Amino acid sequence: MHTDTERCVRAVQSKDARFDGWFFTAVRTTGIYCRPSCPAVPPKPENMTFYPSAAACQQAGYRACKRCRPDTSPGSPEWNARADAVARAMRLIRDGVVDREGVPGLAARLGYSTRQIERQLRAELGAGPLALARAQRAQTARLLIETTPLPMADIAFASGFSSIRTFNDTVREVFALTPGELRTRAARRSPGAAPGQTPGVITLRLPYRTPLTPGNLFGHLAATAVPGVEEWRDGAYRRTLTLPYGHGIVALAPQPGHIACRLSLTDHRDLTIAISRCRWMLDLDADPAAVDDRLRADPALAPLVDKEPGRRVPRTVDAAEFAVRAVLGQQVSTAAARTHAGRLVAAHGQPVDDPEGGLTHLFPPPRRLAALDPESLALPRSRRTTLTTLVAALADGTLSLDPGSDWGHARHQLAALPGFGPWTVDVIAMRALGDPDAFLPTDLGIRRAAAELGLPSTPAALTARAAAWRPWRAYAVQYLWAADSHPINFLPV
Repeated sequence: MHTDTERCVRAVQSKDARFDGWFFTAVRTTGIYCRPSCPAVPPKPENMTFYPSAAACQQAGYRACKRCRPDTSPGSPEWNARADAVARAMRLIRDGVVDREGVPGLAARLGYSTRQIERQLRAELGAGPLALARAQRAQTARLLIETTPLPMADIAFASGFSSIRTFNDTVREVFALTPGELRTRAARRSPGAAPGQTPGVITLRLPYRTPLTPGNLFGHLAATAVPGVEEWRDGAYRRTLTLPYGHGIVALAPQPGHIACRLSLTDHRDLTIAISRCRWMLDLDADPAAVDDRLRADPALAPLVDKEPGRRVPRTVDAAEFAVRAVLGQQVSTAAARTHAGRLVAAHGQPVDDPEGGLTHLFPPPRRLAALDPESLALPRSRRTTLTTLVAALADGTLSLDPGSDWGHARHQLAALPGFGPWTVDVIAMRALGDPDAFLPTDLGIRRAAAELGLPSTPAALTARAAAWRPWRAYAVQYLWAADSHPINFLPV
């Protein structure tokens, strides 16, 4: 979008927050870059230059605006809606792959050479993978500086910097302030909320594009919560997180204009990844205007969209975990699926301490589940075979469901496993892989809702009608499910 100068100028002049994260405005006369909705007086159009990423702005020598803080914008919705190599690379960078495995590791996961990935990212984003990862590290450093009492040396390495000097130079270059000045400014803004007020807990806000309907989003997560791993407590969805360097516990609560997030981590190097996975789970980088405009064009869906616009697709923080849970939930009620998953967690999950609630375990990883005795599973024999085949493929790497997975290839691999029909493949594609066009025409709730709305109720006819909803059929699923009175559609009381 950043190449459409006229459209970008209009968005900046109207301070349109819908475009935050889509592009960034660099102001030649001041040397700063802003989000489109920056509250400052808009610069003259001839002084604006538009970039597709914060990293590109930083590479061009611009520093982040201290007023609108463009580095905290919602992420571009493009990277969650596309399945090409650039989008897959961005999802992996966001998940910390470059920091952990370098550019060669990123390229290997995508099946390209490092030169090809560099070229594609620079062509579309104006910056290579190292610059994009550096911009992400700078944002992580800012969060830790402003929300924790950690010493600056600890923050430097927790943010992924290789040295304190690089950390200091980057912070000064990106924010035009030293790390100490950033912390002092944060303390002045919130004098009653000193960093570290709750030891070991990081508190922050997760922004999103409005509108957002939290009922189905949090209702679904709470209604399907696995005992010991997830819970709804005091108006927040809480769960344990398995992360690259350790583990954590997160509490997420819907608030006007943002999601309140409380994170407790055993290793602060996991902060960026934890935030990224929480945003992914809650689908916070979606563009609700684009989704709802497409779905509202169908007269049958328009009343549902108008009633509660901005529905998101509830996803997962761990794709392998969700795939296992999808198998456990085949042809049983939500309550039975929770019971099966809870037993698996109690028997094979790693215990954790939760001083603030009732969480007890991490969900067991595939490598641990691959070693279990199938006879110990209280499941029909055919579903045991489905589960053990799935976890074996995940454990040995034959099947990959990571953020950089090719959606089409993953679907093909899943469909080849015993016991994986269209419903299971598509629900994993929708909630684990994040395919915005995944559709569930065989789902009983979808067929019932379709019949009530006067839509075709047979899978083939409904699929044909749903072609007009593409590429947002996964969101249509959320609106169709909303026609039911199931607890997944409502915030718990």
